[in-house]
Amino acid sequence: MLRLTSLNLNGIRSAARKGLQAWVQEAAPDCICVQELRAQAAELADGLEALAGLRGHFYCAEKKGYAGVGIYSRHEPSEVRSGIGVPEFDAEGRWIELRFDRPGRRFSVISGYFPSGSSGPERQLAKFRFLDAMAPHLAALRAEREFVLCSDVNIAHQEIDLKNWKGNLKNSGFLPEERAWMTQLLGREPGQGGLVDVYRHLHPSEGPGAYTWWSNRGQAWAKNVGWRIDYHLATPALAAKARQASVYKAQRFSDHAPLSIDYDFGL
Repeated sequence: MLRLTSLNLNGIRSAARKGLQAWVQEAAPDCICVQELRAQAAELADGLEALAGLRGHFYCAEKKGYAGVGIYSRHEPSEVRSGIGVPEFDAEGRWIELRFDRPGRRFSVISGYFPSGSSGPERQLAKFRFLDAMAPHLAALRAEREFVLCSDVNIAHQEIDLKNWKGNLKNSGFLPEERAWMTQLLGREPGQGGLVDVYRHLHPSEGPGAYTWWSNRGQAWAKNVGWRIDYHLATPALAAKARQASVYKAQRFSDHAPLSIDYDFGL
């Protein structure tokens, strides 16, 4: 089995202090895709370049203490690619791709971090620009390889994906335009994205147990007033190999919970 984990760290140094390394050792993922590093390369080199024996590959934001993505992997990739070719977002460190290609197979594990638009109209417009750029990027990738994108997408797709959906219909993360983008990405008709929301494929009716993020306000964690905004988005052939999924909530490393999925697939 190939175990892949996605986790927004909300600061890698903070998550490390809260026991992340011991948990990774126990959970034993083959790759853990992390988002929101909030660290520069020099800071990662100070004891964070590996995690429980997994080698780290990183793409940091130019701005200190901001964004950044990484993948810790048990297996050596054939190639590492960073960025999506859009300077505005590549400067923010939002995409890293490990390719595990061999004769007769092209396969990638990707860690992505979609922008949040919750801080105001300017960032929401940036989020829409990112979505506009991401759709053709994913389409081009799907045309030439199998992949799984492990990502904080910052979008709850359906009403089942958040507790207070009625109160968030006009809020970033649950806007009609964002949800329509997800629907298009997951559509199987010609011209649609054709990807699979792997957790939802395995657990089509799970509500509160599927949440992966909780606000720091109003005892959201204690009351499980959460959102499902972290995803494994995979090509159909890979999604068909998914066997089990879990959201780990026994410990908290950040305001997100780790989402792990096992695939009947070998690197």
